[in-house]
Amino acid sequence: MSNPTLEQLPSVIAGNLLEIGAVTLRPNEPFTWTSGIISPIYCDNRLTMGYPAIRDRIAEGFATLIREHHPDAEIIAGTATAGIPHAAWVAQKLNLPMAYIRDKAKGHGKQNMIEGRIAPGQKVVVIEDLISTGGSSLKAALAVRDVGAEALGVLAIFTYQFAQAEQAFAEAGIPLRTLSNYSALVEEARKQGTITDEQVSLLQSWRESPHTFGK
Repeated sequence: MSNPTLEQLPSVIAGNLLEIGAVTLRPNEPFTWTSGIISPIYCDNRLTMGYPAIRDRIAEGFATLIREHHPDAEIIAGTATAGIPHAAWVAQKLNLPMAYIRDKAKGHGKQNMIEGRIAPGQKVVVIEDLISTGGSSLKAALAVRDVGAEALGVLAIFTYQFAQAEQAFAEAGIPLRTLSNYSALVEEARKQGTITDEQVSLLQSWRESPHTFGK
């Protein structure tokens, strides 16, 4: 499996996610998220772990983004739990140390939020699997700042492209880059013939106003 260019990655990764069922589109029979949002899409990027060629493509994509945008990175940190394996594969490719970041401090022992060693002043790239509102990913990046290190940016496999997430990252001053995104996924599904033009319109309206979809 050859590695696509950065320009090709969004559509290629989108195709891979559709191919293995990591993403399911159901505009006419939407899912209900834990948050209560009615959604025409369900994304489970953990399934990529079971496909060596795809997970390697993802890791190489992340490594390419880091080489291009964060060449001074000193540590790769994965978010618990879905970002951990991808961070490990990227760290191995770049021959860099790895750590991971919990969603909250451990309730026993040293009560760590960060597992592994991140020292003050070190430059860290955070690896995430999925960006929705961006809250959990930003929390991880801010945990890096809290120990005196520098969060160079957050990299994720996929984003829903919610305006809320883009605004939150901009306000925090932390760059966000992803291998693929919602727009590329919808276009790839349309090309494959798995959704109709009418469903494309439904899917686009959801991204623009997720809280009112289906109501």
